[in-house]
Amino acid sequence: MTEQAKVPAIRFAGFTDPWEQRELVDIAEIVGGGTPDTNNSNYWDGDIDWYAPAELGNNIYAESSTRKITQAGFDSCSTKMLPADKTILFTSRAGIGNTAILRHSACTNQGFQSLVIGDADVYFVYSMSERIKKWAEEKASGSTFLEISGRQLETMPVNLPSLVEQQAIGSFFSHLDDLITLHQRKYDKLVIFKKSMLEKMFPKDGESVPEIRFAGFTDPWEQRKLGDVASSFDYGLNAAATEYDGQNKYLRITDIDDETHEFSKSDLTTPLADLAMSADYLLKEGDLLFARTGASVGKTYLYRQFDGMVYFAGFLIRARIGEGADPEFAYQATLTDAYKKYVAITSQRSGQPGVNAQEYADYQLMLPSKTEQQQIGMTLRSLDDLITLHQRKLELLQDIKKSLLDKMFV
Repeated sequence: MTEQAKVPAIRFAGFTDPWEQRELVDIAEIVGGGTPDTNNSNYWDGDIDWYAPAELGNNIYAESSTRKITQAGFDSCSTKMLPADKTILFTSRAGIGNTAILRHSACTNQGFQSLVIGDADVYFVYSMSERIKKWAEEKASGSTFLEISGRQLETMPVNLPSLVEQQAIGSFFSHLDDLITLHQRKYDKLVIFKKSMLEKMFPKDGESVPEIRFAGFTDPWEQRKLGDVASSFDYGLNAAATEYDGQNKYLRITDIDDETHEFSKSDLTTPLADLAMSADYLLKEGDLLFARTGASVGKTYLYRQFDGMVYFAGFLIRARIGEGADPEFAYQATLTDAYKKYVAITSQRSGQPGVNAQEYADYQLMLPSKTEQQQIGMTLRSLDDLITLHQRKLELLQDIKKSLLDKMFV
């Protein structure tokens, strides 16, 4: 029985030759690092970039290290100079497999086994990072912490096409990563901008008007308790979750996304209860939910009609915002630093942190006229929608990349 030729599921037109199995050592020199004596001041604060694993983060490229050594420091230890644009930094211990393409000559500490690429396309090999990481984690050993040696890493089997096909694949993933990075930056900027707007569109402590205000509004804001603008505070349904029936959704603390505060529908369930007798726990427009205990205490969610029929669970508290206030404004107020500070102080308990319904009702917030509340709520909601849009685009691109990495490599 002949062995099936190694080819990926998706391929660029014009390439038909089977991929060849080689070892990583055939395309890369594996280079370790070293550390000068930390007590010798003559070895540090020089002009040679020296990397430690924690500096890589999630960056594709290593641009410049925060710590530098002198030539004397370099000469005193086992670290090696690594060439720019040909080296993939690879962490080999205590967090195996973080990678970055080196953009300038530098050296590393002993927490790396870096890949200096020879007869191969650098970005093609970089795109295999997750495969290399998985293999290294499986082969790693150590009693204090897991570590992969250079000798071990050299023996990793890799499947390779021609250099021209490698370059086509590497270029494709380079452009895809650029697109992902672009959306990540847009998302990050919007998140920062939203945080800034929350600070400027709500009054600071001791002040009665915000820093930024819509034209036409001049009246001072009034301090009110949340309980003054909510018609009721209710605890949720004490029922187990069961398989989703296609209509009746069950909202628990863990179903509220930590970042967007939206109802995450990735794992829908239905409450195991007599729903005909549970109508009081069915959410409607104007319902604002608060997490009442545990690590997520203070987390909030505003019900929106497009979420459908939703029952809320027992570790949540519902504030039903009355006609005199705008629910969106009240929700946005729970994203401010003032609210977070209140929760941090109020939730202190001898056991798990917690805030009860009366304590939420006692929260003091600043309120303008309802018309101004609606303007602020609508503006901040539009920002949230834009952030969510970029987040979904980012997640879609990341999912596309993951799928293509599976299909374009052998």
